Amino acid sequence: MTRPPVTHLGMPALPTAFPAFPTAAREAVRDEVLRGNLRHATHTIRDKRARAVAELSDWDRLRAAGKAVKDHTLRRLDQYLLQLEAAVTAAGGTVHWAVDADEANRIVTDLVLATGEREVVKVKSMATQEIGLNEALEAAGIAAYETDLAELIVQLGNDRPSHILVPAIHRNRGEIRDIFRTEMGRLGRPAPEGLGDDPRELAEAARLHLREKFLRAKVAVSGANFMVAETGTMVVLESEGNGRMCLTLPDTLISVVGIEKVVPTFRDLEIFLQTLPRSSTAERMNPYTTMWTGLGPSKGADGDGPSAFHLVLLDNGRTDTLADETGRQALRCIRCSACLNVCPVYERAGGHAYGSVYPGPIGAILSPQLRGTGSDIDASLPYASTLCGACYDVCPVAIDIPEVLVHLRERVAQGGPVTRDGVRVRIRPVRGHTAQRAALRAARLLLDRPGALRAGERLLSRARRLRPRRLPGPGRAWTDTRELPDVPAESFRDWWTRERETPKP
Repeated sequence: MTRPPVTHLGMPALPTAFPAFPTAAREAVRDEVLRGNLRHATHTIRDKRARAVAELSDWDRLRAAGKAVKDHTLRRLDQYLLQLEAAVTAAGGTVHWAVDADEANRIVTDLVLATGEREVVKVKSMATQEIGLNEALEAAGIAAYETDLAELIVQLGNDRPSHILVPAIHRNRGEIRDIFRTEMGRLGRPAPEGLGDDPRELAEAARLHLREKFLRAKVAVSGANFMVAETGTMVVLESEGNGRMCLTLPDTLISVVGIEKVVPTFRDLEIFLQTLPRSSTAERMNPYTTMWTGLGPSKGADGDGPSAFHLVLLDNGRTDTLADETGRQALRCIRCSACLNVCPVYERAGGHAYGSVYPGPIGAILSPQLRGTGSDIDASLPYASTLCGACYDVCPVAIDIPEVLVHLRERVAQGGPVTRDGVRVRIRPVRGHTAQRAALRAARLLLDRPGALRAGERLLSRARRLRPRRLPGPGRAWTDTRELPDVPAESFRDWWTRERETPKP
């Protein structure tokens, strides 16, 4: 696929506009290596996840409990955010509020510059990718080094992440070896001579490359998986230990976190510390779970931890999403990526086709709400799905992604009231959906008239032998990739009537 231009640190300079999903996906599905990498990785992860989930007899109750906690929190989000701010401040931290990406980037950049440092190490963070923090820091002369192994691969490869949990899922071992050999020396310690593609060799090369950065860095930037309102505790779950190094060694820690990540009480973590590892990495317990509340003990004392902690609470479209009664359930997401691993569309198109740091089914409903449907890519994302429902079945917080997809398709095709920057406005339909709107109007007229619907069903059944192989006109695009279903000899309505009226022996 076409790669975006990159900066000298190897961080991709994000394009101002992405192509619509069908255009990007058409190019991606022609890449046989990409499809092979995705098929192997997603099938492996989802099979392991299924086994891990099957071990719990109360999985459905955990899922319902996670949904209930998230829904409760979203309904009272303002209260819990204020409680969180008070708790973090009381523990010695400083809270900043960022209405959008520009404000968040400005806050973080100013905080780093105030330390006098010109480099930071980063814990894997979807929020900082969402706002383009690395690019903003580089524009200010600050180097941001990714320390997650997969994120390091992406950064060294002049690439973009393509998966929520495994950002370099589109790369195989041979490609990673070549990237390490040619690019590691550009950002620090070079790869060992004769580096092979054995996973242990690759991990050791990354460990040696990153260790010098951990020991040198004075500033770290992270996200958080959860924030506890009652205690002000930040929670980061990761699998490699690099996050623990970033969260404990530097003098200054800056965490950029979406406002939806708050949970009311410490006890609520019990639910998510069971469901998130099993849904994401198929592990019973996360290898590294780091929690901190405000400042750790002073580095000059017997303990460790940063001497300054800053929490940047990020909105960036989240309160607008919260105003949508159907779409707000996307804010329950705990970023496990289970929906990506079961999605037949993601498996074939890959994450880059979604034009967002949130790919796959969750990205198809989250990005158009955070960014609006004004661009070609965001208007096309609600259609990047077969509506098979596999994503809903595996979601550990029961987000009904198909429901939200249909809801957003209606918004794209027909327009209507939405909330933008806190103001209720009415948007116009997106161009190019005239045929869809006409079909919806015709369906509404027909479904409102039972007699006409019954007559149409009977006529269609009697003319079923005349069924064309392809639809004419605008319908041709639909049948280019799908077969028209066979028309039954009898409608369900007639079958039901006949069965009810036929006397039973």
